[in-house]
Parts: sequence; C-alpha cells; structure tokens
Amino acid sequence: MSAKLIEALRAAVGAAHMMTEGDLSAYELDWRRRYRGKALAVVRPGSTAEVAAVVRACAAAGVSLVPQGGNTGLVGGGVPDASGRQVLLSLTRLNKIRHIDADNLTFTVEAGCVLQTLQAAAETQGFLFPLSLAAEGSCTIGGNLASNAGGTQVLRYGNARELCLGLEVVTPQGEVWEGLSGLRKDNTGYDLRDLYIGSEGTLGVITAATLKLFPLPGAVTTALASCDSIDACVALLRLARQHLGAGLTGFEVMERFALALVSRHFPQLQQPLPEAPWTVLLELATPSEDTARAQLEALLETALESGLVSDAALAASLAQAKSMWHLRESIPLAQAEEGLNIKNDIALPVSAIPEFVRSTDAALRVALPGVRLVNFGHLGDGNLHYNVQAPEGEPAAEFLQAHERAVNTLVYDAVQRWGGSISAEHGIGALKRDELAARKSPVALGLMRTLKAALDPAGLMNPGRVV
Repeated sequence: MSAKLIEALRAAVGAAHMMTEGDLSAYELDWRRRYRGKALAVVRPGSTAEVAAVVRACAAAGVSLVPQGGNTGLVGGGVPDASGRQVLLSLTRLNKIRHIDADNLTFTVEAGCVLQTLQAAAETQGFLFPLSLAAEGSCTIGGNLASNAGGTQVLRYGNARELCLGLEVVTPQGEVWEGLSGLRKDNTGYDLRDLYIGSEGTLGVITAATLKLFPLPGAVTTALASCDSIDACVALLRLARQHLGAGLTGFEVMERFALALVSRHFPQLQQPLPEAPWTVLLELATPSEDTARAQLEALLETALESGLVSDAALAASLAQAKSMWHLRESIPLAQAEEGLNIKNDIALPVSAIPEFVRSTDAALRVALPGVRLVNFGHLGDGNLHYNVQAPEGEPAAEFLQAHERAVNTLVYDAVQRWGGSISAEHGIGALKRDELAARKSPVALGLMRTLKAALDPAGLMNPGRVV
C-alpha cells in the first residue's frame, strides 16, 4: 500500500516536489525542538487541485495527513508523529496573491504566503494588513488561520479570525469548498469559515483566504514607559484607552527579568529606560504624525504626574520605534538562548491579571525556590506569556523534564480560578491536548468531537491534535 500511495503522491505533485529520504528535519522537527517525527513522505503541492489530489490519495490509502505551513508553531501541532506512516503536507508552494480588491478593502491570498510578504504587499498598495507577530518573517497565513494567531495588534484589529472574510478549504474527502467571499454580511446558515479557523488542520486543509485590508495609518508613534507594578500597568492601559481611543494599536508589558534576559543575550540592543519592575510598550496609529505625538505625549505626561509611570521614552524616528519593538520581540529568542523553559500562553480578564500574577508568582517561588519567571505579553487583550525558567545554574532540560507537569498544573489551576484560558493564541496541538480534555467543559468537548467525527469520520486529518 505504501508503494502505491507513494506513486499516487508523486503523480499528484511531481517527483521534484515529493521527498521520502534525506534530511527532512525542516519538516519533521518543530520550532522548539520538542517534537521530532518521521514522515512517510513530504509532499509540496503547488495548487489547490494538487492538494485535493494528495488528500484523495491519502484517504483512499487510509493514511493520515499532517498539514504544515512555516513550521513555527509552539505546541507540536504541525509535525508528523514517529510512526513513519503519516504524510506531511507542506503548503509553502501555495504562495500567490490572487487578487487585491481596493474598493472592497480585501485581498485573496494562498495559504503558503509568508505573513511578512503579505504585510509588504498591502503596504505597497497603500493598505495595512495588521496581523503581526514575532515569527512573521517565516510563518504562513494558512498556519496563522489554522491556529487563529493573535500577535501584537489584537487590541485594535482582533485575532486572525476577525481579519478573515472567506476561505478555500480541501475537505478530508478531497473535495474543495470554495468559500472565498469578500462579504462582510452573509447570513445564510452556519458559518463554515469559523469551523476551520483555529481547527489546527484537524477538519480540513486551508488553501486560500480572503482577508480584510485597512487604510494605511498616516502616522504610527511608539513609546516605552516604566511602571512599579502590574497594577500600575493595568491602570495605565485604562488611561490610554480613555485618552487614545481606537488609535491605541499596541499595549505590551515586559517584566524586569524578561528584559534582563534580552540584555544578557543581546547586549547590542539598546534599552532606552533604566531597569524597572515592569516596562510597557505603547503604540498609537492616527492620520497625522503631529496629532499622534501630541496625544501620546499628553498621555505620558498625565501618567507621570499621577505616579502611574516613573519614566518614559517616546520614539523620535521610525528606527527608534523599530528598536523598541525589537526589544519586545527578542524576549522569546533570549529565552531560547538561556535554555529550555516551560511556556504558558494564557488569557485572563485584564482586571484579574494583577492578582493572578502576584498569587501565582508567590506559589511558584514557594514550590520551586530560585525559579525565574519570564512574564511578558499583550496586556491590552489579556494575553500573557507566563514562562518559567530554571533556577540559575540548574540544567534547563532537566528542570523542564522534572517540573513541567507540576508547574503547568499550578499555573492552569490559577488560570481557571480567574476565569481564563490555557491557550490564548498558540493553540492546543499535541502539547495541550490532554490538558484541554481535562479542563474543557464536557459539553464543549462533546460538541467538538461530534464536529470532528462528522467532517473527518476516518480520523485522518492531523490525528492526535486538539481532540
């Protein structure tokens, strides 16, 4: 059966775009190097028709299939298992921008388009595509949609789900649903689009999408502010919303140790403010540069006068703004340099974050003396990357193996107490599947499993992920 399937896959995509041997680590090893699998074959279709042919061949052979975009996921959802019996479907050759509709403020793009390429294409046409995250130079829009990616501008523009109007999807049976509507209103039954967004390749393969565009802002102004507590950060967010309204596009927080890791591993990156317990990064987008600077300056002056902020720095140029964002985006890279760590991508009501941080920090330090907490993220939408690093001098891999389960239990119990979610934007994948089964409402789990069984009755689409 394997030989017959291999021949069918070769016929579907061409010999040059199918691999069964050699170094396949780019496809079989996840970004965090936690999951390494072995694929029966890696296939790289160049069109939706070829994707459908691959899916039909796998369905006929009863062989499971793992869709993959840029392989930048953090929960082990996009690499094959170790059986050597799964087909890895790479979407990176589906990388065309099919159509830009300026009057409708949409563009239709294929799943393998790199996010940064889409941002640049939109800007060239005088538009903004606001989805932005640290992996944007290599992640693909299909993967962004399959995981419902968030990023740094969710506060203003929403997750990937809110930016998508229509999809093209290959079903587990190899049929093509052509749902690339650019309509903002279409009340004709169940919203099939929302079934596939966030489904992590378990219900079908996203091959193209119609996405929202926005007018390019006339000016974007960025600032850093120092706060003495997470309570002050939340109060500053409240004040920023009052002063800046919908122009507030970014509100990120970075705890002291997170930025200390950046200083340790990337000393060439200038940090314009002295060390503080918490640092906030704010971004404001407006039609006029003068208006933006004046508004942000007024906000920071008010915050300084009231004691919410102890120091602040306003970017004087685009280069300075990029440098500020580079500090924030370098935290995960600095953590990787420091060693393996226990990652938590959690969501909480913004009002609950200060007490969650205080009580959970204290509980972890009692349970694991010397543990180092790397806390940063998108405070504006309630998403923290609440990560746990081994004590100084303790082997990181050994710490991860010995304590990950206990740390996750402590953190997730606290998240549930405060009405939060164990996954804000990274998804479930393989890493959090058991936690989801233990913590999700039985009714919700039952509905999810019913959908999976109805759409993928043979269970061949990315099995072992999500449900």
